[in-house]
Amino acid sequence: VQLQASGGGLVQPGGSLKLACASSEFIADIVVESWFRQAPGAPRKLVAYITKSGITVYDDSVKGRFTISRDAAKNTLYLQMNSLKPEDTAVYYCNVETKRPGAPVSTNYWGQGTLVTVSS
Repeated sequence: VQLQASGGGLVQPGGSLKLACASSEFIADIVVESWFRQAPGAPRKLVAYITKSGITVYDDSVKGRFTISRDAAKNTLYLQMNSLKPEDTAVYYCNVETKRPGAPVSTNYWGQGTLVTVSS
């Protein structure tokens, strides 16, 4: 399985971007799909996730501005980012966690990251 993240770029404060994370194949036994971000000199941080049942959770810093969604038919995860701020500047990574029934541990797949720069 390979995850390909795309959609990053340079945007002015207040602007919008939509990130996509496409899987190379159907992924079975998904538990949760997430977006993380890592700013320069900072640890990777969870931004938002969506569970198998469709429950979405957001970090307080993006709540009300970002929306996570997925298109199962396209094997693609999205992150719609509105009202972007300079502090949203980071490399954004997608993650898919899977767990086979009865398996002792889960498996994590990561995208390669896409850079988002918010600057005037």
